[in-house]
Amino acid sequence: LQAGGYESQRSGVSQARLVAAAPGRWCVSGVLDFATAPHLAEEGARLLGQMGRADRVEIDLSGVELANSAGLALLLEWMELADRHGVRLTYLHLPDSLRRIAAFSNLQDLLPTGG
Repeated sequence: LQAGGYESQRSGVSQARLVAAAPGRWCVSGVLDFATAPHLAEEGARLLGQMGRADRVEIDLSGVELANSAGLALLLEWMELADRHGVRLTYLHLPDSLRRIAAFSNLQDLLPTGG
C-alpha cells in the first residue's frame, strides 16, 4: 500500500481498501459493508490522526463496487472524526447505492460531496 492504508485480505469475505494516495487524497475501493466498515473506520481514524489542523481531505469513492447502510455509517463516522481533528472532508464519486440510502434516511444533505 502506498502512503499507508488498509486492505482486507480474507478469502470469501468482502474486501475493501483505503489508501492515502497523495497528500489530501484518499481512495476507497471494494465493498463497504458490515464486514469491512469497522476496519476501514479504524484506518480512517489513524490517517486523520496523522493530519494537521485545517487540512482537507478528498475521499475518492469511485472504486467502491458495492455499499450498504454500513458504508453510509462509515462515511458519517469519518465526518465526525474529521470534525474533531479540524479536517474538512469531501466525498468524490459517491456511489448511487449510498446516495439512495442517504436520501431514504434524509441524510443526503449532511454528506459533503463533489465531483
